[in-house]
Amino acid sequence: MSLQNHLAELERKHQALEREIEQAQAHASTDDLDVAELKRKKLLLKDEIEKLKVSELQN
Repeated sequence: MSLQNHLAELERKHQALEREIEQAQAHASTDDLDVAELKRKKLLLKDEIEKLKVSELQN
């Protein structure tokens, strides 16, 4: 998988997590720990995306 394809896939996953978080927060029955875990995953993806973008710029 090329770097561009990998970045695109990570960005799609990041957006999907954003939608999932929004949906979870819209439902009062959602556990706060579940939302926190989704946010943690989203942040990890964002960090990975940023590292890859920096790496790409350096090459």
